[in-house]
Amino acid sequence: MSNLIAAIVVLGVLGALFGLILSVASKIFEVKKDPREEQILSHLAGANCGGCGFPGCGGCAAAILAGTAPVTACAPAGPENAAAIAKIMGQEAPTGERQVAFVRCNGGVNAKKRFDYVGVKDCMAATKVAAGPLDCSFGCLGFGSCVSACQFGAMSIGPNGSAVVDPDKCTACMACANACPRHLIVSVPVSKKVHVACANQDKGKAAMSVCSSSCIGCGLCQKECKKDAIHVVNGVAVIDYDKCVGCKLCTKVCPRDAILPAATAEEKEKYKAIKKAQAEKAAAAKKAAEEAEKAAAETAGAAQ
Repeated sequence: MSNLIAAIVVLGVLGALFGLILSVASKIFEVKKDPREEQILSHLAGANCGGCGFPGCGGCAAAILAGTAPVTACAPAGPENAAAIAKIMGQEAPTGERQVAFVRCNGGVNAKKRFDYVGVKDCMAATKVAAGPLDCSFGCLGFGSCVSACQFGAMSIGPNGSAVVDPDKCTACMACANACPRHLIVSVPVSKKVHVACANQDKGKAAMSVCSSSCIGCGLCQKECKKDAIHVVNGVAVIDYDKCVGCKLCTKVCPRDAILPAATAEEKEKYKAIKKAQAEKAAAAKKAAEEAEKAAAETAGAAQ
């Protein structure tokens, strides 16, 4: 019996001793953690979507604290949380309009196929099979890799087979952009409603042959824009959102409906009629001015 008691006492003493050693060691080797990291973490979205480029929200918070990521690194957190993080970091609150994702392709069923892909429903996997089933090497494959990547339900495959974004749900985390093997998804200001839904950089005839809604770089939109807000760059129209006022004149002259929102046939005909009337009026005014100038010259000659 005494041996049993002695064993219990020894174990108890050893347990207390080891506990004391661990306690002292934890103090000696303690890694000091900045309390601001937890504060920053509390203002992040908590979705661990990876859109910021860091391993989860914890990695994002650590990067912000270290100064290797901006206070706006977590787009899903929104401007209010970004402002709160800026305050924690002793910085000025960031300004700027909210951004949303946009898919630069409206081809879908309008894009010609080289073959029917029957493999894994993943865009990256599809590109590994003869570079994908589409004739257009710039087009949306429509297998939904971006939809799977979005943690906020903002992405879907539209009726025509191309990916579309719900701007009301989009947080601009851009996880969808990272998942797109064709690099078709970009961020745009949420207030802007006119977008070029094509990324095809092929020459006009080549682009026309692979999709019925491709931009062919004709430049009509560029010529029509009164604000110098759209230009053909590398064979495809590109909008300068700092200049665009959303007048939609470019949509009315686009022969391929590559600029959204696509103008209806009625809107295009109405605009053509307006342009024709303006041209006729300008020609009549020019003719009248020339006749008046001629008459004045004749009168002056007769007076001499």
